[in-house]
Amino acid sequence: MELTGKLHSFESCGTVDGPGIRFIIFTQGCPLRCKYCHNPDTWDIKDAKYERDIEFTINEIKKYKPFFRNGGGLTVTGGEPFVQLNYIEALFKRAKEEGIHTAVDTSGYIFNDRVKEILKYVDLVLLDIKSINPDVYRELTGVELENTLKFAEYLDSIGKPVWIRHVVVPGITDKKENLERLADYISKLKNVEKIELLPFHQLGTHKWEEMNLQYQLKDVKEPTMEEMIDARQIFREKGLDVG
Repeated sequence: MELTGKLHSFESCGTVDGPGIRFIIFTQGCPLRCKYCHNPDTWDIKDAKYERDIEFTINEIKKYKPFFRNGGGLTVTGGEPFVQLNYIEALFKRAKEEGIHTAVDTSGYIFNDRVKEILKYVDLVLLDIKSINPDVYRELTGVELENTLKFAEYLDSIGKPVWIRHVVVPGITDKKENLERLADYISKLKNVEKIELLPFHQLGTHKWEEMNLQYQLKDVKEPTMEEMIDARQIFREKGLDVG
């Protein structure tokens, strides 16, 4: 039986999920239930809109290789890509055979020996640390923080390039002590190439409503420009370059 992946969608010329112009694959399935998730329609793997085999997907990606010349490539996001270990491994292997730069956008929650094998075919990891506080992390995502930190430390031990992402949610993840703690943690990692503090937004609210899900953050305001500047300053005071 041919190996296929259960996918949510594609974006042919993405510019925010890794360096350069990128072909983005959104996989289906995620074990987290983040309260601010803007793609709750990716949670259940049974809800996949597409099922595609490796060669079909690679052939689609190859059409955009001319746009990858200045550092672009393939980014797999989700959902959580590592839900579909076999498909992701085969896809990244084929991408490397084609000379395509590979990146994976992950929560780091799924971390085991199979993931370690797949990372051999990944050039860059976009690691989303929802919160460095275990209690906040659990309340926000429904799962434990421990695996994400183990994942981060493993990436550091093998020197795998990483971009750290953190969403600033007013009243939840923006507390000064938590941002300082996260900055201290990141400052100990030697493989971090970039830190992205991302402002919370309400753009996915309509999806929750369409799916008859209760969106608990509907009354949370998006952070102001001044609040984002203050958050970034906390990291800069630790000697970190943050965007």
